[in-house]
Amino acid sequence: MDGAFFEKGLARRKATLGAAYEEKNLAAADEFTRPFQEAMTAWCWGFGWGDDAIDPKTRSLMNLAMIGALGKMHEWETHCRGALNNGVPQALECSGVARKVLEETGAASHSVSGDQRQDPAHPE
Repeated sequence: MDGAFFEKGLARRKATLGAAYEEKNLAAADEFTRPFQEAMTAWCWGFGWGDDAIDPKTRSLMNLAMIGALGKMHEWETHCRGALNNGVPQALECSGVARKVLEETGAASHSVSGDQRQDPAHPE
């Protein structure tokens, strides 16, 4: 693993998701998960997010769109917090608008879990 990418990635992770959050994650890593944490820090955060070709705000918007489209809401929640640190207040505004629409249409009462999504316009 490239130490420079790891250090750059750790700094970016902490800046985006918060130092306390990341220190807790890394401290919880064990013999099995530590290599994965180190690889993600070096390659995703150091190599990927460390490249200045795309600014952190734009990366956050792209991440929210991709993670949301995949339905990975636990990851979306984490990256929503990070997006706020990267200057993307639209993440909260969009969530608020979505909640309003869901409540107005009665769709907010539908349970959504995993890949068992129900389209309120096309109930089964």
